[in-house]
Amino acid sequence: MECDGIHVRSGTMTTIGLIGSGNIGSTVARLAVAAGYDVVLSNSRGPETLSDLVDTLGPRARAAMASEAAEAADIAVVTVPLKNYRRVPVEALRGKVVIDTNNYYPDRDGHIAELDDESTTTSELLQAHLPESHVVKGFNNIYVDHLATLDRPAGDADRSTLAIAGDDAAAKQTVSQFLDAIGYDTHDVGALNEGWRFQRDTSAYVTPYAMPGTTYPDWSARPTSADILRDALGSARRYRDM
Repeated sequence: MECDGIHVRSGTMTTIGLIGSGNIGSTVARLAVAAGYDVVLSNSRGPETLSDLVDTLGPRARAAMASEAAEAADIAVVTVPLKNYRRVPVEALRGKVVIDTNNYYPDRDGHIAELDDESTTTSELLQAHLPESHVVKGFNNIYVDHLATLDRPAGDADRSTLAIAGDDAAAKQTVSQFLDAIGYDTHDVGALNEGWRFQRDTSAYVTPYAMPGTTYPDWSARPTSADILRDALGSARRYRDM
């Protein structure tokens, strides 16, 4: 069926398609499998390189080419280096919800003029590449080890909150439901162009989930309430405003 322009397959367990299966992708896959989702993993090197990860995840997981993972996905998670975002399948993701985890690292990605001058954001670049998909920014501002350990059941006093941004309300609701299922509350920052508020090097990037006084790579995770996250988001500044 189709709901508010978003394709949702009726009568099947939701499948999470991973476009990229590095640290963040594999961690999201583990959380999704633990919550009862099926996952299809892909990377740039081919499905055979993911056999050990698939074996670890169990029967709910399989590996495929990126185009196949996109086709199978009810919700796709794009977690590739930003410099490769144009390789993300377009047609197979038409009408689908796509979670974008990307951050911009010029040393890795090369300089991208419109990001350097802050006329756009990473997730807006992906949305332009996927014009008929529903891109929601998420998972990009939390250290992977913290993401793997801070999940808690609904109602737990130590449940943490993750930020999202997007232009489609129904897509954000879909992502919020997924995050709830894997152990996180959600704070909606607003439209996709507001995603800069929790991009790399802002006050809402990584540190809200780290115990004060600890430093990388020995950050200790702390439960991060919506209030802690809102305070960090409220303190975010763009370079051009500094």
